[in-house]
Amino acid sequence: MTRRLIRRAVPLCVLSAGLLAGLLPRATSVAHAGTARAQAERSPSGDEAAQDEGSSTGRLQPDGSLSDVAGLSVKDIWAVGQQNAWDFWRNQGIITHWNGSSWSEVPIRGDATGAGHLRSIAAASAAEIWAVGDGHDGLPYVAKGSRDGFDRVGVPQLRTGDWLGGVAASSGRVVAAGSRDGKTFLLSSGGSSKGTTWKTDQGPAGALYGVALAGRSDGWAVGDSGAGPLAMRLTGSGWKQAALPAIKGGFLRDVYADGRKRAVAVGGVYQSGGGIAPLVLDWDGKHWKRVTPPERRAELYGVTGDGDGVFWISGYDPRHEAEGFLLRYDGSHWTTLRGTAPDEERTVRLQAVAHVGDLTMGVGHTLDDKGRYTDLVERFGPPPADAGTVKAAGEAE
Repeated sequence: MTRRLIRRAVPLCVLSAGLLAGLLPRATSVAHAGTARAQAERSPSGDEAAQDEGSSTGRLQPDGSLSDVAGLSVKDIWAVGQQNAWDFWRNQGIITHWNGSSWSEVPIRGDATGAGHLRSIAAASAAEIWAVGDGHDGLPYVAKGSRDGFDRVGVPQLRTGDWLGGVAASSGRVVAAGSRDGKTFLLSSGGSSKGTTWKTDQGPAGALYGVALAGRSDGWAVGDSGAGPLAMRLTGSGWKQAALPAIKGGFLRDVYADGRKRAVAVGGVYQSGGGIAPLVLDWDGKHWKRVTPPERRAELYGVTGDGDGVFWISGYDPRHEAEGFLLRYDGSHWTTLRGTAPDEERTVRLQAVAHVGDLTMGVGHTLDDKGRYTDLVERFGPPPADAGTVKAAGEAE
């Protein structure tokens, strides 16, 4: 395994405590079982922490985890991942849907081989949802569908050894990002009178983990080169490598494009002592600049936005490892949001985040003291209006 491949494996595994973790409800539909709770805390920058509206699990089979989430409305949210992550023969990728009150598994029809780990999901519309990941036949997995069900999409250009880590979609267009033969790899399609047509692009050495579209011919894909962070920019002339700050040991895990003139990418930087420091890059329409989040030891996995300049970042904070962890960033001000703090010992990693309306939803998994995974959904409402601490329900004054 080359040094670059080792670097690729670490973000995919460490960032999710073993990105082999899976997804959501194996059963039919499971009601959201969270108890509303609010918690707040001052972050190192002096900002208040925020409010948790409840947590739940989709009650997957053992060792299940959610990898990604995408929302169209508060009653139309999609998530993907896998269950039985450590069992090669029973490992199963799953697509699940939230209708505002319960989660339900949405089947993939007519595929005898089945999906393995599904890593990313994108919603172009209620009738056009895309998911990508691994297939049990050794090929990357691409699926398209809606609440009525999904179908595996055959892409002739894909071959054994290709790897897809992220997908983005808008009406009539989908882009997936990953790696092929040690180089960055992009798979894109657009509708035509003859149906879906697929195109592949390869860039410099490295791998891409996240992708976002800001328009039909504008978008970003991010990852790492093996030595530092890497970004590809989509323009009218195709994909080209973008200039980034030189950050030795850095990598980017996800990106959200808030139009042509604003984007945020998140990831980490490997430390000499073996840890990972957070990495946040902010695009101002001309340059990427590094910004410093308040939590200096957190690992950052996913990012989303509201289309109006506010971004939410999901991850893991080792100082509060039993609680779900998000950052809210508006370009100048940071707010730390924390989830439910249970009595039992556990580690929480929120691998992705979606924001629709007043609802912010993080998904991922918990890891208990016996090394077992359980999928996790955390719902966060708007931050408290005041700057004070919000007590949990029933907490003594």
